[in-house]
Amino acid sequence: MIKHVVMFRFRDDVSLETQKKAACDFKNGIERLPEVIPFIRTVFVGLNVNAAEPWHICLESQFDTLDDVKAYASHPAHKAVASELMKYVGERACVDFEQ
Repeated sequence: MIKHVVMFRFRDDVSLETQKKAACDFKNGIERLPEVIPFIRTVFVGLNVNAAEPWHICLESQFDTLDDVKAYASHPAHKAVASELMKYVGERACVDFEQ
């Protein structure tokens, strides 16, 4: 099993209102993806509530293989959701590990 964890930080010039809308839209869109990408085992998007921490969004998902993670990353449904968020993101960090 592969765990795929991604964190996002909004650019400083993105208003709080835009951040909230983009984060909620991303959460809703990503968490619906298992309906169209059946090899996603689990997926959850958390929105940071601790202003003292620098990251705004954390995505956590599980896949059977690293090839499934790669297929997810290039899937058109994932790209459509992710591209909307990336309009506002300044930094992204990712780790994929065996569980």
